[in-house]
Amino acid sequence: METFKLKDEFIKLGQLLKAAGLVENGVDAKYAIQDGLVKVNGQVDDRRGRKVYPGDEVEFDGNKIKVE
Repeated sequence: METFKLKDEFIKLGQLLKAAGLVENGVDAKYAIQDGLVKVNGQVDDRRGRKVYPGDEVEFDGNKIKVE
């Protein structure tokens, strides 16, 4: 499991996927999230603008990220 350190209070889900290098661009992030391929804290979330906070875990394509 990778860790991702926030610089601000939160990061949006689509931005996190890009920043962590799990997708190449915002369009890829949008479709991955819309297609139900991304989980936040073990549950599928289809909101690209969902705010992710420290302590949350995001899963996509076999990768897990712990947000700190």
